[in-house]
Amino acid sequence: MKQGRFSDEQITGILSEMRAGVPVKDLCRKHNISDKTIYNWRKKFGGMQGVEVRRLKDLEQTVARLERIVAKQALELQAAQEIIRGKW
Repeated sequence: MKQGRFSDEQITGILSEMRAGVPVKDLCRKHNISDKTIYNWRKKFGGMQGVEVRRLKDLEQTVARLERIVAKQALELQAAQEIIRGKW
């Protein structure tokens, strides 16, 4: 996955500036980003703070790891069933 220029904490900081009333055009000029980027970040992170974003990333990594484990076990189970049926 592509690494962005801004950390999650920086993104939430920029979004909090926007919520504080700083115009989007000024934020874009100040941080050298497009307004589309700001709106995409707002859609993705909403009203989260830096700690919440970090926790969300950790949970996503945990879910991905568990999905890989389940997929591996399902593959092993399928192989075992084929061996039992005599298709080996």
